[in-house]
Amino acid sequence: MIFATLEHILTHISFSIISIVIIIHLMNLLVYEIEELRNSSEKGMIATFSSITVFLVTRWISSGHFPLSNLYESLIFLSWSLSIIHIIPYIRNSQNDLNAITAPSAIFTQGFATSGLSTEMHQPAILVPALQSQWLMMHVSMMLLSYAALLCGSLLSVALIVITFQKKIDFLLKNKNFLSLRKSFFFGDMEYLNEKGSILKKTSFLSFKNFYKYQLIQLLDSWSYRVISLGFTFLTIGILSGAVWANEAWGSYWNWDPKETWAFITWTLFAIYLHTRKNSKLQDQVTNSAFVASIGFLLIWICYFGINLLGIGFHSYGSFQ
Repeated sequence: MIFATLEHILTHISFSIISIVIIIHLMNLLVYEIEELRNSSEKGMIATFSSITVFLVTRWISSGHFPLSNLYESLIFLSWSLSIIHIIPYIRNSQNDLNAITAPSAIFTQGFATSGLSTEMHQPAILVPALQSQWLMMHVSMMLLSYAALLCGSLLSVALIVITFQKKIDFLLKNKNFLSLRKSFFFGDMEYLNEKGSILKKTSFLSFKNFYKYQLIQLLDSWSYRVISLGFTFLTIGILSGAVWANEAWGSYWNWDPKETWAFITWTLFAIYLHTRKNSKLQDQVTNSAFVASIGFLLIWICYFGINLLGIGFHSYGSFQ
């Protein structure tokens, strides 16, 4: 009873803190960026990470096993993983370029785990025989860490694509202005000179704006590649450890279970991303690799959440019950 009350308090504290962090981010984005508020939001994420960590340790002690036995516990662990990804860049250089991705993702996963699932699923359950193994912590934790990293990297790639297309649209609009400028030359020299002067006044601003967008695209591409590379490593370790565990539990390394199949499809797609990204030198090739990562965002949710909705296969113990 004491453990259950403590877990209830910790989940609501962490959810409340991360909600305040989101509000602070919106204030900095829409109103005015205040350095003190930005620092307080980072400290809020550290407090959220600490609360979730204490919750997981408490659940571990009360249940007697690592808390990854059902969908509720896996969502809480996924939120914890997203908090880690959020904190690491801030600790390294006191600046976090991933906060716009990690903070909303953490509040979404924890909010769904807290409010979207039935109260029966919040209770710790006895492990089924297949889960009573030392491979539980190794396999499931690696898979969830990979999901967190790959989701963040995929969202960064989506942002890269949006900014790239916006840049192309701006380029087309400038071409239209140039055509209208040529047209005005034939109708009147004075009108042509006036429009030319207004365009020259905007040239320095447009050049700065394009240079800023170019830097932002390079930054998004760099962070996306780093985070996806980390997630791909975790995913590889998770699949290999799962294969060894499957051989012990079911007598076969690979059974083409729906979860295993979609995990293999996800692994293949991100392997293609890393290959195309490593060999990409032109801007269009970078955009192509970002498209591949964007598809991976959907595959991750199918692999993690979609299979649980169906409740089929050897991994049906993680489904809605």
